[in-house]
Amino acid sequence: MAPDSELVGLRTHPLTGIVQGALWAVVASAGLISTAASGQDIRGILVSIAGGLILGMGYGLISWRFTRYVIDGAELRINSGILTRKSRRIPYERLQSVDIAEPLIARMVGLAELRIEMAGGSESRTTLRFLQLDVARQLRTLLLNRAQGLRADEQHVDEQRELIATVPPERVMIGTLLSLDFLFAAVSTFSIVVLSLWFDRIIALLGGIITLGLWLGQIIALRILAQWGYTLTRNRRGLRIERGLLTRTSQTIPVDRVQGIAIEEPIVWRRLGWQRLEVDIAGYADRGDDNDVDANTTLLPIADPPLAAHVIAQLMPGVDPNAVPLINAPQRSWLFAPIGWRFRAAGADDRVFVSTTGWLKRRTNIVPHHKTQSVALRQGPLQRKRHVATVSVHSPKGPVNAEGRNLDQADARREAFAQLDRARAARSR
Repeated sequence: MAPDSELVGLRTHPLTGIVQGALWAVVASAGLISTAASGQDIRGILVSIAGGLILGMGYGLISWRFTRYVIDGAELRINSGILTRKSRRIPYERLQSVDIAEPLIARMVGLAELRIEMAGGSESRTTLRFLQLDVARQLRTLLLNRAQGLRADEQHVDEQRELIATVPPERVMIGTLLSLDFLFAAVSTFSIVVLSLWFDRIIALLGGIITLGLWLGQIIALRILAQWGYTLTRNRRGLRIERGLLTRTSQTIPVDRVQGIAIEEPIVWRRLGWQRLEVDIAGYADRGDDNDVDANTTLLPIADPPLAAHVIAQLMPGVDPNAVPLINAPQRSWLFAPIGWRFRAAGADDRVFVSTTGWLKRRTNIVPHHKTQSVALRQGPLQRKRHVATVSVHSPKGPVNAEGRNLDQADARREAFAQLDRARAARSR
């Protein structure tokens, strides 16, 4: 990169403001759906959408005019702000991953945004909107190379990637339709509609049909639209996931950022031999206000056990959760889960801690010993009477929740202290 550009900075694509305005107009349109349903004049709705588009494009163009990014030998800087200037600095040594997202409107004009993850808390993500897709890919490669400490003469484009797995869209759709939460939401919505037609239409609102409809929409968005065209590949940086129908994302998962993996098996899926893998990635779950967190923590939307085991081996070599010896919850713990107590267990080998729970939705949580942050032993008054206790292995916030629930109190105590020793020994290697 030329020296003058490192001092002055570079602008994003000139169409950024227009694309941003169009995105806001889409959001405004969605917000006016309920207004249209109430019978408002369509002309007024169209005027509101047009006004939102014009205002959004105007603000977007002004914001683009005052936004520049600078790449030097030590950090990436993004300078922005109209009235109040803001400079976001991202040192290369704190950079965790760089993902590419292509919202539908941006894809139509060949643009994409960079999502840059740093080590840190809720403010760990920085977004750079919008760049030409080729420029975004080149910038991602440049940032990842510098994060790895490569010199300018050592930096190169991404090498050939190894294909690990693809998931056909029809399989994602079938799996979603057979998932417990979708079936529950669909049956509940249908029942409320029938009741509203049988008695009074107001029951539909009082019964929560709007809430259930939004729930159904969220399931479809996260399970089908977000996972459409799923492809998993690998190169020397780690795994890369490309997915999405409306918004296409290219997500990089460095192996050293993986904090744990969860295997989810709904009861219907178990009959068909299907599993879903979720992953704890450092930093992702800290952004509780992001709508795409759930989609980004899905490692494999649906697969048979051999493929799931192969993907787990890519991130945790030598780990086989089925071979880990487990301690089962005793029968006297039935009071806390009259049916599910039979499926509660926990244990460890020399690499990972594993716990299982659930009978309607079986979950197996896997945490490598060197990712263990702390261990907790809990025992409430009723647990003391039943002589059981719960041992929890804490990892960074995410979908993985590794804990042995209501184990025999002697087993739980022994496992808690043993896990501390395992974690200490793993980190010292």
